Amino acid sequence: MEIGTAMPYRAWFSCVAGCPGEHPLSQVIYRCPSCAGLLEVVHDEAALRRRSPAAWMRVFDERFLRTSWPYGSGVWGKKEWVQPMISADNVVSLFEGGSNLFWAERYGAQLGVSDLWIKQCGTSHTGSFKDLGMTVLVSTVKQMRADGAPIRAVACASTGDTSAALAAYGAAAGIPVIVLLPANKITAAQLVQPIANGAIVCSLDTDFDGCMKVVQRLTDTDRGDSGIYLANSMNSLRVEGQKTISLEIVQQFDWEVPDWVLVPGGNLGNVSAIAKGFMEMKRLGLISTPPRLVCCQAEHANPLFLAYERARAAGREMTLDDFEAVRARPTLASAIQIGDPVSLPKAVKALVDTGGIVLQASEAQLANASARADRTGLFTCPHTGVALACLEQLIERGTIGAEDRVVVVSTAHGLKFTEFKAGYHERRLGFESEYANTPVSITGDPEQAIGELHRLLDQRGD
Repeated sequence: MEIGTAMPYRAWFSCVAGCPGEHPLSQVIYRCPSCAGLLEVVHDEAALRRRSPAAWMRVFDERFLRTSWPYGSGVWGKKEWVQPMISADNVVSLFEGGSNLFWAERYGAQLGVSDLWIKQCGTSHTGSFKDLGMTVLVSTVKQMRADGAPIRAVACASTGDTSAALAAYGAAAGIPVIVLLPANKITAAQLVQPIANGAIVCSLDTDFDGCMKVVQRLTDTDRGDSGIYLANSMNSLRVEGQKTISLEIVQQFDWEVPDWVLVPGGNLGNVSAIAKGFMEMKRLGLISTPPRLVCCQAEHANPLFLAYERARAAGREMTLDDFEAVRARPTLASAIQIGDPVSLPKAVKALVDTGGIVLQASEAQLANASARADRTGLFTCPHTGVALACLEQLIERGTIGAEDRVVVVSTAHGLKFTEFKAGYHERRLGFESEYANTPVSITGDPEQAIGELHRLLDQRGD
């Protein structure tokens, strides 16, 4: 008998701040009607507890990357924990999740940490972790439309990856998509993805925070229902897909928990989602304690880091009162160039719940860390470079020990950021490229070429 037939599961929206009320996942609602705070998806954990932790592990293992629809997806293999109230016919999946947990043996040896792993979320369909959340959101919209909801289109503001994911899943579902992008602030590879998938692509003369203001007005139900559904991370359906990163990491370690998980932080939806996944596993008995989370910000877009430092200087835990929005400056890690993150309340709670910390990385640090990791077989995006730079800082300080098991969440594929890679190796980013690798011109004569190639190998010394 299929799970869910004999024991039905349900979930609903609830206010993060604790206001009373349950709101259906099929309702077009983004904020608490009482306090205007963020919502989160809450599951009927009493129903989930009727199945033992060992039984859930067995079910998840039996489904993992198999072909039975829709459970071959790394997200929908955990359907009861994610979005239990969607029919299989309305699931929109592009085989997201199930990404490699890469043992970074050579890179870890250089840093003095032998148990270092990279969760390569960028190997997903559109090249970023955003697919994990978008499959849940677009599937829910497809179900809502099938049930008669008058949703004309789905819209997002984006620094690149969100728009790519939304456009792909919208195209697969046959749902119109609108994406709002900050002009001249995303890569060509990111821009071409929603264009190719047929989205209505709008370039706005503002930054990401400005795009967010426009899309929030566009989808504001208090000013009249426009029939356009919001797909940004303040819509907590996205979080439900992204939290499966946590479940997958533990599952790939045979249900053991790492000591540390490092996550790049911009709009802060991902660190919030990952914490939610670990805390739900703890409450339902699959793990006994969560790992410590590290939210890693670029120095040019670091409002959470500044809040964390204010709290640390006062010798207490971080609160929302520590936060002040900043005007994010241009950064190589363009997808996290965000000065007023929407998911701030969830992220603060996530870090407090997991004993987490916040660090920042300079432009030189993130670029050099990314290039150093690439020299060991990775191909990292600049946002992952931020997390790697923070990892190196924590190891240098002795905060992360040689025997600790560490996971770095890699959020996007390096091929989406070839301009960043080329600029680094061509030494035109404005700082010293410590690991630059410049192509070498040699003769076309075979005998002379052999001599030159051996000379180059001798110079390498590896």
